[in-house]
Amino acid sequence: MDFQNRAGGKTGSGGQASWSESNRDRRERLRQLALETIDLAKDPYFMKNHLGSYECKLCLTLHNNEGSYLAHTQGKKHQANLARRAAKEAKEAPSIQPEKPRVEPKKFVKIGRPGYRVTKQRDPENMQQSLLFQIDYPEITENIFPRHRFMSAYEQKIEPPDRKWQYLLFAAEPYETIAFKVPSREIEKSEGKFWTYWNKDTKQFFLQLSFKLDNKMPMRPPQMQRQFGGNF
Repeated sequence: MDFQNRAGGKTGSGGQASWSESNRDRRERLRQLALETIDLAKDPYFMKNHLGSYECKLCLTLHNNEGSYLAHTQGKKHQANLARRAAKEAKEAPSIQPEKPRVEPKKFVKIGRPGYRVTKQRDPENMQQSLLFQIDYPEITENIFPRHRFMSAYEQKIEPPDRKWQYLLFAAEPYETIAFKVPSREIEKSEGKFWTYWNKDTKQFFLQLSFKLDNKMPMRPPQMQRQFGGNF
């Protein structure tokens, strides 16, 4: 064979390989690599049909032997179909939210209502009305701090709702929650007008509130509500 006039060739050599030859060599290298690294028994898309040839169930292609199929799996078409299938499965899969650990509520045996004292006050300079609450918790649970909150007349379920009144609740384990019925007037929250204090030594909780001066409604002594189930 005369190699003298072959492009890129010279005497004593095989000449420059054509594109088809290079492509065939590349597929053969991929086939050999795949045979060494891929276990076809674990490939969900590999199937041998009744004719003895092999099919790719993902791409719907036919192959004469295992090597041809393995070379196909390394190609662009198969890789692109794998990416599309993975994206579709991720979209259709329900989102799994991590389960939040359950926190068991602390249980206390109630020992009854605490003692209390309510003092009605009036500022001698501007006649501003205020209330001072003193709640006694001599057997309060260790590391428990007394809590309080206001409840509207429409939130409570003990009495028929009356917009003229609101409720001030106090709670501390293991005592029952108690509530006081006070006028539904705007409360001044400026410094020195509304404050709380917990005396750890005497186990007494103090709260003072002052009503704003623009409300001229007469103040009646607050009523302690018996068997009031406050929800904190």
